[in-house]
Amino acid sequence: MSRLLRRPFGGHGKIHQITPADAGWRYVGFSLYRLRPGESAGEATGGNEVILVMVEGKASFHAAGRDWGILGERMDVFEKTPPHCLYVPNGAEWRAVARSDCTIAVCAAPGRGGHDARRIGPDGISLTGRGEGTNTRFINNIAMEAEDYCDSLLVTEVFTPAGHWSSYPSHRHDEDDFPRITYLEETYYHRLYPADGWAVQRVYTDDGSLDEVMPVRDHDVVLVPRGHHPCGAPYGFELYYLNVMAGPRRNWRFVPAPEVEQLI
Repeated sequence: MSRLLRRPFGGHGKIHQITPADAGWRYVGFSLYRLRPGESAGEATGGNEVILVMVEGKASFHAAGRDWGILGERMDVFEKTPPHCLYVPNGAEWRAVARSDCTIAVCAAPGRGGHDARRIGPDGISLTGRGEGTNTRFINNIAMEAEDYCDSLLVTEVFTPAGHWSSYPSHRHDEDDFPRITYLEETYYHRLYPADGWAVQRVYTDDGSLDEVMPVRDHDVVLVPRGHHPCGAPYGFELYYLNVMAGPRRNWRFVPAPEVEQLI
């Protein structure tokens, strides 16, 4: 199995924990909790800022010395409604108690103390189409460049209809040469509908030094350290993914693969 493809540890509790040291890079961390009613999870952020994304279900949160009440509304991610999220800065703590079966994503990157804890969504997040034809997909921007919520993190959700391509035309963001391109590490947390479905993701460089094609299943995570990284959803299977990106600067600039430049 490719080192870029991470299967969940199990079906309950903390099922993913990806640190920069584990991934072999410098910026992005990602964890995932699947909790039952009454169960709890919590962490100290340390040197990282985090965005907690309620992928599914409801939980009550206490973070950065404040009670944030119950977050979460959609019980199935494929409802495609805007997510409830919570930004927690570095040097703080958070704790969640599940009020239903729930899935909580922990998106992490270095924090510099430049932003206060805050709720993100569902207000201000709207499902937006991108692409055309079988390249059409739908985006919930949680904290991209236009939203000044974070020091480092860039976070978004993408819904790809069955039979469509996504993160396409193929592109890369693996050089620090702003404004032409920015260096951003990236994780993809994948979900499939139906849950026993599958999709594919390719991660490849122009020179072929990295070229991996991976079958992805429900709850898999793919690491993108460099190169282009398109996804494909076969007919009959809808694909969701949660993207986490971070690098030395909080800007998303990319360069298309040579073979698809005419499609941009």
